[in-house]
Amino acid sequence: MDTLKVRDALDVEQVVRAAIASEQPLEIVGHGSKRLIGQPMATNALLDLSDLNAVTAYEPNELIITAQAGAPLADVLSLIDSKNQQFAFEPMNTAPLLGTPEIGTIGGMIAAGLAGPRRIKAGGARDHLLGAHAVSGFGDSFVAGGKVVKNVTGYDLCKLLAGSWGTLAVMTEVTLKVMPRPESERTLVLRGLDDMTANRAMTAALGSPFDVSGAAHLPNSAFRASGAGFAGLGVQGLGFGQAVTLVRLEGIAASVVHRAATLVKLLAPFGTADTIEDAASAAIWVALRDVQPFAANGPLGAWPVWRIVCPPASGGALGERLARDTGGDVIYDWGGGLIWAALPPKPDAQAALVRERVNAVGGHATLLRASDEVRRNVDVFHPQQSGLAALGERVRHSFDPKRLLNRGRLLRGTVT
Repeated sequence: MDTLKVRDALDVEQVVRAAIASEQPLEIVGHGSKRLIGQPMATNALLDLSDLNAVTAYEPNELIITAQAGAPLADVLSLIDSKNQQFAFEPMNTAPLLGTPEIGTIGGMIAAGLAGPRRIKAGGARDHLLGAHAVSGFGDSFVAGGKVVKNVTGYDLCKLLAGSWGTLAVMTEVTLKVMPRPESERTLVLRGLDDMTANRAMTAALGSPFDVSGAAHLPNSAFRASGAGFAGLGVQGLGFGQAVTLVRLEGIAASVVHRAATLVKLLAPFGTADTIEDAASAAIWVALRDVQPFAANGPLGAWPVWRIVCPPASGGALGERLARDTGGDVIYDWGGGLIWAALPPKPDAQAALVRERVNAVGGHATLLRASDEVRRNVDVFHPQQSGLAALGERVRHSFDPKRLLNRGRLLRGTVT
């Protein structure tokens, strides 16, 4: 495979124009940390953005950072953490789940758009992307958005680039909002609830006025994956040996203490809630964000993993039925709106069953982890209804009419 390393946006333009002339599709990578997600692609050319790795501007007082697409995510997170700031949407680190090195980039973070537990409060990656420089499938550079929070000029193309998996344009630089890290956090823990009851408890917490920033549930079966107690979530000695329902509160210390005490009373009908504080609480939510109980080096490392988004009220029933009918394990996040399902291996990763159940509640399912063979034979991303698929095709054609950029990654069987 030819690897085409670029130094700047002009190089990217030249590479894309050469690809147009030769009708050679391009696979776009930073460091390749997410190459195992999506349909396998057949291409002989790799557009390598890893040398576009600079943070070009960081203004902590203005809460914005601008970085080139190949900037290592770990370095950017370390930089903003040094100023006591964070990306509020908690970008997922896919390395534990996929079994890859932790080499993700800023561009990959935006292209994947995988937000963590705080999405229920802070929104997704697309809501924090202020601007982007990119090169379209025509070989032309364009700028979307800007470098201020309030920007209403033109179309909001940033929303399209986030979560596009590199199929619309090659991002070369992005500007993002950052937010102050909370002074304190508490996680309330309810034990022993079944999935449906846990769903109701999370709904009650999220519907309260106490500004909940995370709501998750691990059924009994999930502890087969995480081992004894809560060791698989990076928290030792806390005595977790049964199903746990977790609710997070963040903010100024005095406010968090008050809200936690009041929320404990509200949740009393579901059981007595214990409290975990600050660093121990943060470790739990990092592990949930990265789905560490289903990690590639764990007991379920060979099992396919589905990422299912559905109406939160439907989550408990959907996850419970999937686990029962497949013999798999599930974890709930976003108050039941996000289900991670690790299912026993089958040639189709049980796609027909999963999609039937998910369609019935108006959700969508992505096969986030599976072998190359399975991904060649199964739709990794949820098939769209005809009207939506036609709209998506028109959008793709307006950016990349020859389908040169990450051809076939989103749609199985896309060759031309």
